[in-house]
Amino acid sequence: MSHRGNATFRYRESALIALAHIEAPVVVTSAEFEQRLAPARRRLRLPDNLLERVSGVRERRWWQAGTAFEDMAAEAGSKALAEAGVDPGEVGLLINTSVSRSSLEPSVAVRIHDRMGLPSSALNFDITNACVGFVNGLQMASAMIEAGQIEYAVVVNSEDVRSTQEDTLERLLAEGATRKDYTYQFASLTLGDGAAAAVVGRASTRPDGHRILGGVARAGTEHHDLCVGSFGKMTTDTKKLLSNGLKLVTDAWHEAERDGWSWRAMDRYVTHQISTPYTQAIVDAMDLDPAAVPITFDRWGNVGPASIAMTLSEQAESLSAGDRVMCLGVGSGLNTAMLELAW
Repeated sequence: MSHRGNATFRYRESALIALAHIEAPVVVTSAEFEQRLAPARRRLRLPDNLLERVSGVRERRWWQAGTAFEDMAAEAGSKALAEAGVDPGEVGLLINTSVSRSSLEPSVAVRIHDRMGLPSSALNFDITNACVGFVNGLQMASAMIEAGQIEYAVVVNSEDVRSTQEDTLERLLAEGATRKDYTYQFASLTLGDGAAAAVVGRASTRPDGHRILGGVARAGTEHHDLCVGSFGKMTTDTKKLLSNGLKLVTDAWHEAERDGWSWRAMDRYVTHQISTPYTQAIVDAMDLDPAAVPITFDRWGNVGPASIAMTLSEQAESLSAGDRVMCLGVGSGLNTAMLELAW
């Protein structure tokens, strides 16, 4: 069943078989950024500790200098396959959902496919849909499982924001930088590096898996200019992104309820990790139990599409059979997707 601007989808045969994530090793605190920006903050008369106080991001992580983010995506993918007990030769699909890329062509997926040693028969491609990409990857993998095209899929993500943040710091320290520049580039300093992967398989042959039940997606593309990223720079209208993103999520949620979904008492809500204001807005709007909404942005930052997968991977050990889990993502564009899992 579909509605204008809304799509509801249900799966009968797809399951999440394994998850893996990799934390980048270099810890970079918001205090370090504030210290580097001290001359600009004094010139612009901005308060101390603004970054952590407003966003809730205490620290984020970077890869070691010289690390190829594709290698980390491949490592996460291989780690997930090993956890699932799936041989690389059995993989029929690889989806890369990373926002990061080192070149426009070829796809990032081909490098990861090669590094993972996947067979020539495995289809591979990128899904680039900002921070909702990993959920979209799970949707696509599930659809192909349901269609009988493949037995196993690997969805991967790795983000590398170090150079963008270094460039942003330099721009904000420049003599001509204004308070407006600071405001619109502020969000890029909350990002972080990390990698994650999921293996999706057939529920009927993998009873050890966690059923992917389905969910809902909704687009608000009239807001496509609120967050725009390019090589080395990201500008964000955080206030409008919050208000319009929240409306998109609540509209999708209520339409999903009319389509028969019941998400008021989930055991875990794994939301895209952005900041304290965004998370609190979702909790308040949906009247969620804050204890059921795990937080990782305070120590990982916003790891883009990887944030949901990394948080879910970390939460996996504390989940029990029968638990109901929702993955909720919002990406610049604007797009949102909600996916229910039966643990």
